[in-house]
Amino acid sequence: MRRAGEGMVGRPGRRGDEGRPPRISAAGIERVGREIGLAELTLQGVASRLGVASAALYRYVDGKAGLDRLVGESMLAELRIPDPPQDDAEAHLLRFASVLREFVLERPGMARYLQELFPRGEAGAGLLSGEITALADRGYSPDVAAVVSSSVAGFAIAQAAAQERQIAFSAGPVGPAGRPGAASVPGRERDARMERQIADSRALLASEGVLGQAHAHLPEVSLADYFRLVVTAYIRGLLAAAPPGRPLTDVMAALDVTSSSDGSN
Repeated sequence: MRRAGEGMVGRPGRRGDEGRPPRISAAGIERVGREIGLAELTLQGVASRLGVASAALYRYVDGKAGLDRLVGESMLAELRIPDPPQDDAEAHLLRFASVLREFVLERPGMARYLQELFPRGEAGAGLLSGEITALADRGYSPDVAAVVSSSVAGFAIAQAAAQERQIAFSAGPVGPAGRPGAASVPGRERDARMERQIADSRALLASEGVLGQAHAHLPEVSLADYFRLVVTAYIRGLLAAAPPGRPLTDVMAALDVTSSSDGSN
């Protein structure tokens, strides 16, 4: 009778790779990176979950920036922008901005990833080229389409980033693990401090004088509705200067922007 583990190399449950480092791959790094998320992504965190030293990851990614790119591009590749042919430029850009904002908010850290450098890879380039094509189909030249779509994207991402920071602030200080509320301050004390600051802010807005008068009759709107309000105004103002068919030089002139190539600041 053979005893358990007899005839096996290494400990029971292993595959004969005693003494060898765990096998890793770009796909495995991407999978673990996505599980951690962009907001808390570190080389050490991924390496620890994979059971390897951080140095082992450099064979597959170019440092932290390369890790961000691997994980960020894999997430960005999932973004789909609906493009009903009946939408005019305003409707399309509003849909684009709304979908992009929701996509970013659902993935903490994505706003930072997009704001630092864009595009970083094929997924980002594909998103940009798709929007240029969508506006070209609506009468825009590629250069104007690039300016308009990039401007709207930047606005939507900035709004999402601001909301992300507000959520993090409301959740409490950032602790050692990089997570909101993970600090050593006791939970009840931390929550009380946040509530006091929020209450103080509201009291300032409701005070006497022009602030109180201005905010006395403002309606309560959701964050999504507020975004739709401001992004619609932004898009309409942009399209007023950049209607279909207008050359980029004329668009820039309408916005009182001078090309840096003429030597002006």
